[in-house]
Amino acid sequence: MNHGKKDIKSMTLEELKEEMAVLGEKPFRAKQIYEWMHVKLAEGFEQMTNIPKALQEKCRERYFYACLKPVRVQESATDGTKKFLFELADGKTAESVWMKYKHGNSVCVSSQVGCRMGCVFCASTLDGLERGLFPSEMLEQVYAISRLTGERVSNVVVMGMGEPMDNYENTVKFIRLLTDGNGLHISQRNVTVSTCGLVPRMRELAEEGLQITLALSLHAATDEKRRKLMPIANRYGLEELMEACAYYFEKTGRRITFEYSLIGGVNDRPQDAVRLAQLIRPLNCHVNLIPVNPIKERNLRPCPKENVTAFKNMLEKYGINATVRREMGRDIDGACGQLRKRYGENKR
Repeated sequence: MNHGKKDIKSMTLEELKEEMAVLGEKPFRAKQIYEWMHVKLAEGFEQMTNIPKALQEKCRERYFYACLKPVRVQESATDGTKKFLFELADGKTAESVWMKYKHGNSVCVSSQVGCRMGCVFCASTLDGLERGLFPSEMLEQVYAISRLTGERVSNVVVMGMGEPMDNYENTVKFIRLLTDGNGLHISQRNVTVSTCGLVPRMRELAEEGLQITLALSLHAATDEKRRKLMPIANRYGLEELMEACAYYFEKTGRRITFEYSLIGGVNDRPQDAVRLAQLIRPLNCHVNLIPVNPIKERNLRPCPKENVTAFKNMLEKYGINATVRREMGRDIDGACGQLRKRYGENKR
């Protein structure tokens, strides 16, 4: 993929200092290059004006420099949401979404090309997993969107294509680089990572000493129903999952977010809300209700508006904090994996 070259944008400042030492360069060069990559968001070594030409040349020979260009951009006519399809160095593509909120700009990044988790309501998984993304490619989604919009990104959610906990090392390194004081320095509290529930990795994440929010894709309040929607539920049951969530809160003090996609006639009835409330009530948590986007390959029905409201009211009656995700970008294939799938089909 990167022709045996080292991936310079995935390096920490310390690692970059070691690289410069190997090249016989002074340590301050590492700081300069790091700043060009992660603060000034340079698109290549040639833009680093205070780096000697000879060092630029050495870097070009030795390092792979991730820089993403969009091959498709869709802008929502209703809310200014933009969806970007970026081409990676090996020709594969990944999606990112830019959302404007009153409280700041948010970018949703992908962690993998495709996904192998097989959740039935998601288009990312239809063609399986191709590969995990490098930290540099995850960062570049944020950096490229910053360059293209000319605006600062304040919130990042790892909720695009892929299962972040299935690309664990790269995701954690991405978060450390994204929130590093020498880089863009996005607050860890403004970073959310979503998982379908890989229990061992959730426990490992609790030990990383990060202050990020963990969002768990729950989507059902019984094991039986969850297994029908999410194959991962065959491996980890709800009891084990809730213990992992409690552990995450105990270690980090960060309350858990539960993502719950409301699918018409499947998991949107009052009794589903009661079961959900009983399941998660012992935890310090918040529920994000998501009216599901229709996906033609899956024959899923959206949930009627009155069911959404009734569901939310029922949770609140049990003292559970719930919000309904504002529908962003429905008119631009806003749901994960849809734009990439369409682009791939058209290309073929």
